[in-house]
Amino acid sequence: MGLLPSGVDVRGVLYVYLAFAFVPMMTVFHHRTLRAKHGDFRGAILYFAAFFVLFLAVPFAIIFACASRPGDVLGSVGVAAGHAGTGLLLMAIGVPLALTAGFIGSRDPALREQYPFSKEACSKTRRFVIYEGAYLVLYYVPWEFLFRGILFLPLVPLVGLVPALAVQTIVSTLYHFGHPASEIFSAAMAGFVFGLIAYATGSIFYTAAIHAMVGIATDTFICLRRRRAGA
Repeated sequence: MGLLPSGVDVRGVLYVYLAFAFVPMMTVFHHRTLRAKHGDFRGAILYFAAFFVLFLAVPFAIIFACASRPGDVLGSVGVAAGHAGTGLLLMAIGVPLALTAGFIGSRDPALREQYPFSKEACSKTRRFVIYEGAYLVLYYVPWEFLFRGILFLPLVPLVGLVPALAVQTIVSTLYHFGHPASEIFSAAMAGFVFGLIAYATGSIFYTAAIHAMVGIATDTFICLRRRRAGA
């Protein structure tokens, strides 16, 4: 993903773009801003949509516009099946752990205050399914594409595994600014774990599945608690 014959450095274009894309994502498109302006449920869905556009759709467009071989670039950032056997094994181990983490997290009052982003998502099953589907497709897949893909895998051959892990962990943890302390500590540990999974598999999809399972399980257990409390 380096300098092309045309003189266009795809990696450079992507990184410069991302330096500016984080600004609107953390300000005008932040979930608190959108929920305050558009309502609890709609604002949260708009937040996921903005995350998808800024951190997946536009980077894809840049890759296809600038790279002579877009498929090779996408493969280098983990948009591939990778080592499927290793990935499926890690998922078999990771999913039960993710469910356990979601249950434990749902018992934390600070996390119950934070999640789901839309409290209205807990009100009806259909609304909850729509919300969590958007959470998976529009948020978790772009998240892994951004942090474990663009900001990690291409750096490994350039700076080494440990520095690359540290860089993407720092950035992904900082994105949790304003979240509960327990989540920030967890995000720091998860950055290294998910990074190692992406490195071992050569793919972002296995980390996306495990990461999404943690978030969806947390939301599910929190909503079940709320329903029981309201019963």
